[in-house]
Amino acid sequence: MKKWLAVILTLALTLALAACGSEDEKSGEKDGKEIVVGASNVPHAEILEQAKPLLEKKGIELKIEKFQDFVVPNQALDSKELDANYYQHIPYLNNQIDEHGYKFEIAGGIHIEPIGIYSKKYKKLSDLPKGGHIIMSSSVADHGRILSLLEKQKLITLKEGVDKTKATVKDIKDNPKNLKFDTDYEAPLLPQIYNNDEGDAVLINSNYAIDAGLNPLKDSIAIEENDSPYVNIVAVRKGDKDREEIKALVEVLHSKEIQDYILEKYKGAVVPVSE
Repeated sequence: MKKWLAVILTLALTLALAACGSEDEKSGEKDGKEIVVGASNVPHAEILEQAKPLLEKKGIELKIEKFQDFVVPNQALDSKELDANYYQHIPYLNNQIDEHGYKFEIAGGIHIEPIGIYSKKYKKLSDLPKGGHIIMSSSVADHGRILSLLEKQKLITLKEGVDKTKATVKDIKDNPKNLKFDTDYEAPLLPQIYNNDEGDAVLINSNYAIDAGLNPLKDSIAIEENDSPYVNIVAVRKGDKDREEIKALVEVLHSKEIQDYILEKYKGAVVPVSE
């Protein structure tokens, strides 16, 4: 009888310890904080890699999902596959919200990527010929930005009163060189178009230029100035910007360590913002 009692007590103790271990594991799972952020390869994912150890110090694990296009990251955020994404500027986000009805909000602005004009045929914009072939992104959200840059370079004039963030080629008032605009290509393809020597000038977003091995400051024949309103932001679903993990992410991306990294790594081709 004593022998059986000892066996029963041993079994009960084993079950109790197993249950305790199981509860500890569950508790550990609950205590662990994780955030999944979608990003384009360059510079966004590179910047997030630098943010990882800083977030770890705050007890937050950062997982980075890399994307090659401008459409899927918002779809993934909307379907809750991501907690946030970091790859787009404000006009593009607003355009996506209008087009798809996404319930998103901005958690913070992080950096600006000046858009550049590239040409294998000409070293100055003034050298562009009459009827020159200008290739730009098919993304309508970028058209106003590109046309504003061309206007600032005195190649075109936009109609008075037009919202320059939403301008299209139809809003061009004066075009002294009768430049021809090609908007048939998606933004990620533009570096290849440039390398294939197509067109007289190609306008390329800095993230794609850098990813293709181009130096926007050295290889472009003209580039946006640093006061561009096209700030790249961390986007989240509505109601999430005050989540502890999201606030910590934005705080880290605004930190001196990350801002110094951006300035050193990209030499002005990517410019940090503090708000």
